[in-house]
Amino acid sequence: MPPRKIIIDTDPGQDDAVAILLALASPEDVEVLGITAAAGNVTVAKTSRNIRIVCELAGKPETKVYAGSDHPIGRPLVTAEHVHGDTGIDGPEMVEPTMPLQEQNGVDFIIETVRNTDDVTLCTLGPMTNVGLAFQKAPDIIPRVREIVLMGGAYFEVGNYTPAAEFNIYVDPEAAEIVFKSGRPITVMPLDVTHKALTTPEHVAAIRNLGTKVGDMTAAWLDFFERFDKDKYGTDGAPLHDPCVIAYLIKPDLFKGRFINVEIETQSDLTRGMTVADWWGVSDRAPNAMFMGDIDADGFYRLLAERLARL
Repeated sequence: MPPRKIIIDTDPGQDDAVAILLALASPEDVEVLGITAAAGNVTVAKTSRNIRIVCELAGKPETKVYAGSDHPIGRPLVTAEHVHGDTGIDGPEMVEPTMPLQEQNGVDFIIETVRNTDDVTLCTLGPMTNVGLAFQKAPDIIPRVREIVLMGGAYFEVGNYTPAAEFNIYVDPEAAEIVFKSGRPITVMPLDVTHKALTTPEHVAAIRNLGTKVGDMTAAWLDFFERFDKDKYGTDGAPLHDPCVIAYLIKPDLFKGRFINVEIETQSDLTRGMTVADWWGVSDRAPNAMFMGDIDADGFYRLLAERLARL
């Protein structure tokens, strides 16, 4: 089977960085057509820099990187430096990237690529602004999208940024609403899954013990990243959110979920960005998303270490 063609839309973020590395290490499974920078964890100027740092770390400077929208649809930008640090990928010392940022805007890249390429899967690891804008600007591309696989939302875990909302959805709920109402196949990696994929000492040690530059950098990123969530949740590690999206494309049997209806709250100040997930089927709303609820965490980390060892 040929590799799945994907566009990664992301806002690195240490966990986003690991997701990019996993994708670039897996060419037999995913063909990365390009990576678009979203504004989320930090500004788009920083996320576009961070993506290029990760691509160069992976030895893939030929990867096309595009800067997308610098603000959400209709709202001021909310960022998360308190989690990821001022750069978005604080922790280890890094050098400035030398590979170019493409001149084309990321939204236009998504539109052009989906129009001219069959069976593109959109992988969103941050706020879905770029995809939402692409669907607004060029609705003709929507039927051409093979699938949208995203990290965002929650059901049982509810929210990590507000009591009701996960960060990615909270930052741009209007974009999320556009995506969830698009009618395309959607697979969701919510907090209910990612909070079972913890960066335990054993899992991080397996990556550090690779003895490579990529292994050392990834372990250092995770050492910084996990400090906030370990203190917040009182767990032995932090949820490694975004690599779950790429792991699903490589090895979907690591995950279990249900095909349910998911609606996005955009109006309420109290529950803005909530993913109203009908896990128990109590409404008459038609299912529109495969909402994952469980993960084989050990299998996930084995896959991650095995693929990172290639870089």
